[in-house]
Amino acid sequence: MRIIDADTHIDETEDTWEYMQGSDLQFKPTTAYPAKQNPNMVPTRYWMIDGRRQLRFIRSDKESGTVVESRELLDVQVRLKHMDELGTDIQVMYPTLFLMEATERAEVSTALRRTYNRWLADRSAQSNGRLRWVCLPPLQNMDETMKELRFAKEHGACGVLKKGDREADKWPADPYFFPFYEEAERLDLPVCFHTGSGIPDFSPAREFTLGQFMRTKAAAVNGIETILVNNIPANYPKLRFGCIEAGASWVPFVDYDVRRRVKSNRDRVSVLSGPQTMLATNTFKENRIYITCQVDEDLPYILKYVGEDNLIVGSDYTHRDPSMELEFRKLLQERADRGEIPQSAVQKILYDNPKTFYGL
Repeated sequence: MRIIDADTHIDETEDTWEYMQGSDLQFKPTTAYPAKQNPNMVPTRYWMIDGRRQLRFIRSDKESGTVVESRELLDVQVRLKHMDELGTDIQVMYPTLFLMEATERAEVSTALRRTYNRWLADRSAQSNGRLRWVCLPPLQNMDETMKELRFAKEHGACGVLKKGDREADKWPADPYFFPFYEEAERLDLPVCFHTGSGIPDFSPAREFTLGQFMRTKAAAVNGIETILVNNIPANYPKLRFGCIEAGASWVPFVDYDVRRRVKSNRDRVSVLSGPQTMLATNTFKENRIYITCQVDEDLPYILKYVGEDNLIVGSDYTHRDPSMELEFRKLLQERADRGEIPQSAVQKILYDNPKTFYGL
């Protein structure tokens, strides 16, 4: 059985910034370390970006199940060899640093995303199509966003990252993003609401953990509900949307909440033009929304709402957090063998659905 890992990551490294040119070079990140390291804690380092610190992880090979050559794409062949060991045919790669907005300045954001996209385009080109990547659009500058989408499509990208909360100081259904959705549709690049936030937060890491759910998983889910309530999928009928790394247990609630809100707002005037949201038999399938699940979730219940055709799964490769599932193929097959989910769902979740979603 072929496998597409729908959610993997890379760790940005010094090589990521080597594609900067001209005036972008003034924004090149550097690595810094705390003056004192606590010997009883994991060592810490930071990216210095626009005068502020952003965490740069120091990962354990043992805990992450990966090595630095693979995590930072220092050696693409090492990553491909590990994919062979895991039985994975294709990985779709998302960032680490850029899951949280790192700057309030459009020119800095544009410079960072431009070099990131070129770095990943170069690295993925060495994989014979097995490493695919998701474009980072500099959404604070829509003209530059259009350029990056076109570059990405020409260089192996299979999706574009979007935050589900305020990005470029606007919510996902704001008309400001309509040109972005239109161009993504034209280029056949799905919009991927990955966990993370478009709102910069420069507070210390210990404070971030207190609001982590709101700034990560909840933000991605908000992106999906927002586009549904405001009828975005109907306005872009060929555009696919994904909710990545937020699990799928939220699906029944959002399905219920969208239906209730649409009924309640039936006679109200929307801020958006176009037809009112229509209640679908399968809200997610009929609006081309794909959702990554965790293999230990209540999949029989979730499948009643999503169906077999719109669930996908990812390993969260390189990250060591609750979303990590390097053995998702084995665990999913075991659930099917126990009769908990249909055998037909396994092939779809592991390969058919991500192939369709990412246009591979």
